[in-house]
Amino acid sequence: MARSSTSFRPKWKLGNTTVIRVPQTLAPAVLRYAHDLDAKTEPPELHDPSIAYRTAEDVEMGKPVNVASVPQRSPFRYPGGKTWLVPYIRSWLAHRPNPAGVLVEPFAGGGIVGLTAGFEGLAEHAVLVERDPNVSSVWHTIFGGQAKWLADQILNFELTRQNVTGILHKEPATQRERAFAVILRNRVQRGGIMAEGAGLVKTGENGRGLNSRWYPETLARRIQEIAGVRERFSFIEGDAFDVIRRYADDETAAFFVDPPYTVASKRLYTHWQVDHRNLFGLLAGVKGDVLLTYDNTREIASLASEFGFETQAIAMKNTHHAKMTELLIGKDLSWLRNAANGRESASRNSQETLAFHQ
Repeated sequence: MARSSTSFRPKWKLGNTTVIRVPQTLAPAVLRYAHDLDAKTEPPELHDPSIAYRTAEDVEMGKPVNVASVPQRSPFRYPGGKTWLVPYIRSWLAHRPNPAGVLVEPFAGGGIVGLTAGFEGLAEHAVLVERDPNVSSVWHTIFGGQAKWLADQILNFELTRQNVTGILHKEPATQRERAFAVILRNRVQRGGIMAEGAGLVKTGENGRGLNSRWYPETLARRIQEIAGVRERFSFIEGDAFDVIRRYADDETAAFFVDPPYTVASKRLYTHWQVDHRNLFGLLAGVKGDVLLTYDNTREIASLASEFGFETQAIAMKNTHHAKMTELLIGKDLSWLRNAANGRESASRNSQETLAFHQ
């Protein structure tokens, strides 16, 4: 037996490899067992508790944030999800003289910003709002005392194509059954897209097919963790505009607004139609702070300018890992400029120190 110090992470998620000589007749069975064991093991970044706390001062606006460097709190794999934005969200909420009394996320979807604010104490309370009844069923279930049932269903489900199609083609009898079907659909359909017409994953990552994004232990843990601090959150199944108006006169409120985008929303979401002009006008009049994210288009930049908002392009990667930019839009983005200036100053100091020592 020989031990190798080489780690083949694209092929094996368990880390360093060991070379073992076995009879040729046993080799296929040993490999099958190794691949099965590897397939059941989650990537380290999904459960690594030692992820550093990063803010806008730690990232460059021209370089996409690696989502593996940010805690993954949502049970959803959401098209257009904002996990990559978390370092910026921390700086945005931290720059306020006092913590936000309430963080309102009117187009919650996977809810990563509201979850981050609640878990990390960036706001006293987080309000998640979602119109889609399917997505809403998951949040109702988690916040409504059925999180353990949902976690157990995920842990005990045998993921086969036959079992998956059986669940997805069945009309759920209860809200919690619908929630399980929604989580399953979100995890086994291409790109996490839940709109009609999206097909099931075929090859998937590393040829794992339907198992590519099905991590039952991780999903169950996230659900239970959210339920463990559910008093920090409120969930509203309803219209984003109505909820924004409800908090419009609250000076302590902070609104994180990530609406279905103007370019790809019809393909990605069931409820994709939004009056963007009306949304900008409404947010321009609220007393609290506002941060929006949008696709970087002339139309959106023009709307932002018309209603007195500042904009800044931020690098990100889409679900196909292509580098793109999105627009951060706010009443006051001085916190973002300060972060960039602080980063440049730290870089200069580091270079000067290095030159001194040399």
